[in-house]
Amino acid sequence: MKIGCPKEIKVHEYRVGLVPAGVRELVADGHEIYVQAQAGAGIGIDDAAYVAAGAKILPDARAVFDAVDMVVKVKEPQAGECAMLRDGQLLFTYLHLAADPDQAAGLVKSGCTAIAYETVAATDGSLPLLTPMSEVAGRMSIQVGATALQKAYGGFGVLLGGVPGVQPAKVVILGGGVSGTNAAQMAVGMGAQVTVVDRSLKRLRELDVQFGNAVYTAYSTMETIEKLVIQADLVIGAVLVAGAAAPKLVTREMVSRMEKGGVLVDISIDQGGCFETSRPTTHAEPTYSVDGVIHYCVTNMPGAVPRTSTFALTNATLPYVKALANLGWREALRRDPGFARGLNVHAGKVTHKAVARDLGYEFAAIDFE
Repeated sequence: MKIGCPKEIKVHEYRVGLVPAGVRELVADGHEIYVQAQAGAGIGIDDAAYVAAGAKILPDARAVFDAVDMVVKVKEPQAGECAMLRDGQLLFTYLHLAADPDQAAGLVKSGCTAIAYETVAATDGSLPLLTPMSEVAGRMSIQVGATALQKAYGGFGVLLGGVPGVQPAKVVILGGGVSGTNAAQMAVGMGAQVTVVDRSLKRLRELDVQFGNAVYTAYSTMETIEKLVIQADLVIGAVLVAGAAAPKLVTREMVSRMEKGGVLVDISIDQGGCFETSRPTTHAEPTYSVDGVIHYCVTNMPGAVPRTSTFALTNATLPYVKALANLGWREALRRDPGFARGLNVHAGKVTHKAVARDLGYEFAAIDFE
């Protein structure tokens, strides 16, 4: 198979879909790899490293898209990239379609087969290709939240961990999954007062065992969220419904009742966000204020630490890339029902139930036999 890796073009996105180690593995399996010039420059990997691994360097994205059967990326294709996709071509990347109707329309129009990292599932129901970036985003959420709480960045000047004689900041984390747990680890490590909210009693018990008295846990109800959010210094939105738009757990009215200079960090923004006041931002302009409350809603948070993120991501995606290349997408998905859940668009149809429901498309079931 001819496999292409273009340079990412989203604002301040420096990650790359393949690293030389992955190229070497794919070349050893007999595949041809085409990498756009300078695709790895943002994480310190030069073109020579890709050539040494067996890749061919092409000058621009158009050349890569035109040359290959499968495109491997990190972030969702931007409008210009959607226009370069063609009928029957395979796209493997993050998509987050439920919050992006324009991208969905572009993929449907292209006729490509698009498999989304974020909806691929493991046998235990976990999301193995979302997990590494959820870990990064969860840990980063506390870093960026602590920064935003500084007066120079619009916050009311609170040190997350406090000091002797001064109370630490109150951190509320909505969602006890991978992102939320990693956020809790960082917040506890910095000395904050941490409460994790989740609707799964089983997960709350697990968090209680994991963190002990270092973290408070709370069952998710509208009343509980309202009380905690209004009193919080920093709120982390870490809610996920695989493939679907995130539920709006924090209302505008709650935000208006928070103390001015408080901070909201919405990790769920890729799926539309879990705060009513959320809107996508970029690393170039990461924050904005609503009623005096600072919002951080960057849609590619892990892109801020691209070297760590790239290696964490490609460690997880490479086995799936190899399966697609070695078996073809139909056979690879037929053999692995969890992998099949990653199929979002095929031949002009939306093939993921949650995406179809949220965007108003007719769901098209695919027979892999």
